[in-house]
Amino acid sequence: MALFQEKESRDELGLGAIRDSIADHLFPGTSTIQTRLRYMLFIPWILRRLEGRDGTASQLSTEGRGMEIRLSDALKAGGETSGVIGRDAGARLQRLPSSVYWAGLGTWGIRQFPGSRETYYATLPTVRRRRQRSDVEAEGFEDLQSGSWHPGLPSAPADLLETASFSLTGDEAQFIRDRLAASARTSLLNWLAGQSENGQCAYIWQHPALGDFPTEARRLVEHAEIFSGIIHGASLLYNLQLAELRAREDWIELYRGRLAQWAADLDVQRLAEWSLADFWREVDHPTHTIRPALIRFVQDWVALARMGTVDLPDSEAARALVRDRERRLKTSQSRFANHAVRDRWGGASGADRLSFRWGQAQSHLGDLLNGQ
Repeated sequence: MALFQEKESRDELGLGAIRDSIADHLFPGTSTIQTRLRYMLFIPWILRRLEGRDGTASQLSTEGRGMEIRLSDALKAGGETSGVIGRDAGARLQRLPSSVYWAGLGTWGIRQFPGSRETYYATLPTVRRRRQRSDVEAEGFEDLQSGSWHPGLPSAPADLLETASFSLTGDEAQFIRDRLAASARTSLLNWLAGQSENGQCAYIWQHPALGDFPTEARRLVEHAEIFSGIIHGASLLYNLQLAELRAREDWIELYRGRLAQWAADLDVQRLAEWSLADFWREVDHPTHTIRPALIRFVQDWVALARMGTVDLPDSEAARALVRDRERRLKTSQSRFANHAVRDRWGGASGADRLSFRWGQAQSHLGDLLNGQ
């Protein structure tokens, strides 16, 4: 059962630049570690409370951490059980919600402060001192304060840190829609945010409204579907080879079965007609660099698959391509080269199809649709 749950989903073949480029085009501001949408409001509500308070940057950072931990207790008190960051860790929480959502807040234009969380905390004592000075300088402070967060940010509930929920009010939902329209106007996420149904599905290319997607988004989704399908075979072959090295007959049988199903499901005609030149052009993104070695790996894998998928699991050329790719990426930590690392392999690593953060986007869209 642990194998099918696949708790380990690392990027063993270095596909992250392509995966994230597609995801950032379609669903900007999302990340795989986000949980619920209202954190996009919780974080600025909490941090705005610190602006103008006494204390050093370190003291204010500690106070902010305490409020974020109190938020998890408030959510539990409000009856939330799923998606609560720090629900079980409590005061031991290592990754705070503000670190999880900081980049997304900037992408959506909710956070207008341009720096990191650490820089934000470092500026707070300066903000307080400016508030205490002359009226002229106080006016400057107002400019700084209003520049930290979008001026249209809805007001926080008075009892935010006592009891809270993930339910958005109508005003909050509209604020987020407005931010998406302003900051990610051409994205599929913005288009979906304006729809009246969430379109429950496992992958974005299965969405019931696919035919109505904006032309550019639909084209990228089609590329994403083909890429996810073809590269899935490489990930399965990676796991099969590890299973063989571990001499685990049950895992070998599993991955041979999954590869056979992959070959049967693959649309060979569509793969033959797929333009890699168009794909590279569509996925290009200013914040991600797709290196030549990754391009070569994908193109070589596609070329092998076009020659025939049924025999691919036993193709030495295909096996070597996958094996050499992982070795170059991980060097001494390669599971093919390092027995100790291989022995810690749990039976599944990156063996699911790429979904390009559709799960997180779908969750956020559901919260948005339910906003009242």
